[in-house]
Amino acid sequence: MEPDSRTRWRCRRGMLENDWLLGEFLAQGYAQLDQEGRDAFERLLDYPDNVLYEVVMGRQTTADAGIARLAPLIRAAAAAAPAP
Repeated sequence: MEPDSRTRWRCRRGMLENDWLLGEFLAQGYAQLDQEGRDAFERLLDYPDNVLYEVVMGRQTTADAGIARLAPLIRAAAAAAPAP
């Protein structure tokens, strides 16, 4: 399932790094998520930019198990993409 326009808009962040990470994940990994994964992604988008970046990069932990499972998938999508 492709992300809707609201989700795409929410991925536009104040930090260029987050824009790139989330954009690559939307392009390469989002469609494979089940509903639980999509819900976790929406919760991740509620995080402030600095926290979102630290969680996705694995430098900060989260008590949200869905987001914890999602973070490595986002990193992997970005690692597989050419650098901006």
